[in-house]
This record gives sequence, structure tokens and C-alpha cells, in this order.
Amino acid sequence: MGTIKKSVIAGSWYPGNPSTLKRDIETYFTSVSIPELEGEVVGLISPHAGYMYSGQVAANAYNLIRGKKYDGVIVVGPSHRVAFHGVSVFSRGGYETPLGMVSIDEDLAEKVKKISPIVADFPGAHLQEHSVEIQLPFLQVALGDFLFLPLVMGDQDAITCRELAEAIYKSSQGKKILIVGSSDLSHFYNYNVAKKMDSIALKYLKEGDAEGLLQSLENGEVEACGGGPMAVVLLTARLMKADKAYFLKYANSGDVTGDKNSVVGYASAVYCKSR
Repeated sequence: MGTIKKSVIAGSWYPGNPSTLKRDIETYFTSVSIPELEGEVVGLISPHAGYMYSGQVAANAYNLIRGKKYDGVIVVGPSHRVAFHGVSVFSRGGYETPLGMVSIDEDLAEKVKKISPIVADFPGAHLQEHSVEIQLPFLQVALGDFLFLPLVMGDQDAITCRELAEAIYKSSQGKKILIVGSSDLSHFYNYNVAKKMDSIALKYLKEGDAEGLLQSLENGEVEACGGGPMAVVLLTARLMKADKAYFLKYANSGDVTGDKNSVVGYASAVYCKSR
């Protein structure tokens, strides 16, 4: 048995009561429209703020995979609290939320580590990190039982993103995998400045343009705490031969709270591979 990572955000970032949590997510789902998709969803981008701020944006993406079956789900998030080099994988055990435990895909974890030396076990990176965990209740309601692989990025530079995408792609050959990139967009600008800055990131998400996104992150045109995870999704989806990009929803915290002096941006998108 590996380690069971207990939730550090239940009761604050989202409801700690299982029935309330499930009801809230299902309510988010009923409030979004379902676009016509070509192909199956292989990549997904979702924000990682508290559900009262970004849950409705996230629901636009997760609603599109309800009832689907995947051999595994890979969730890639940034490290907010611990500085380290490379990428940390939580390779044994599971994550626990109020909706139950999600087991680690231990075989996939070992394959990723074997393929890429930048991926290693660094449990401390996961202990207090919210960016991966906050995606799980949405996945649990949408998919039911599934195996997953949590990856936390200590480095988000272009070289790391490309190598991680390659490792994910190679390790998941022969499997139907969903890769989730966890990221918010700009932080603490006023409403209009945030929308203008975030519009550049949205252009790249709409086009599935990983290289454009990476360049704009590097030169400061785009700010996103999970810019690396977003780029990894775009890069991996391209390797998986995903040929359709669907940008779904943008909003920021000012749309929820009414305070437009200092906001955080949120977006959701999915990437599909033709059957």
C-alpha cells in the first residue's frame, strides 16, 4: 500500500460534505450548454481556484466527459508552495476527497519515471498543493471510478514542458488517456487589464498553439500560474493526433464578486482526437 494523501482543501476551497459537494458540481453541470464535439476528448484545461470562483468555468470542460471511460487520467499542476527542479510524481497510493479515494496508476507512474529523468518522487511537493486535488471532485462526478497520475511541475520552462509531454505520450501508448492541465490565468490586475492580457492566452488555447503560448509566457505577454501544465496539455494532445480545439469559457473573479479592481482569470478548453 502506498500513501493516502488526505485532502487539505475540503471545507474551504470546495464543500467538505460529500452530498453538498456532489450536488454543487451537478448544479454547475446543469448550468452549461453542451457544444457539438468532433472526436473524443483527450486533453482538458481547467482552473484551480475555489469552486465559488471558478467552478462554473471548470464545469464547461468536465461536463463534456461525463460518463466517458478512460484507462487513466493524468492531472498536471504547478507547484505553489514548494520550490524544486523538474516534475514530481506521486507514484503510489491515492488521493482522498470527500467523494472517496482516487487510486494512483502505479504502472503508468513507473513508466513515466523510467522514460524521463526529470520526473521523480518528491512527496513534499504534493502535501499542501491544491492545483491537482481541486480537479478530482469534478473528475469523480464526471467519470466515477478511474486511475490517475498526479504530476506537479517545479519547473515550467519550455524544455521541461516538451520533455514531460513526450514522456506522457510515450508512457501511455496503447491506453486511452485524458490529460488535464490545471491553471488560472492573470492575477491581481484590474478587470480590463486582466481581460486584455488573458485574451492573448485564450488565442493560443483556441488554436491549440503550444509554441505560441510558451513564447508569450517567456516574454511576459501572458501570465498563468499553470502556464506549463497548459502547454503540456497542448503538446501532448498534438502528439496524440488531437486535431480539434474547443475553447469553452472565460471569466474572472470580478464576474463573481463584483470587485473589478483586482481579479484572477479562469478559462476552460478541451482538445479532441478524431475517431
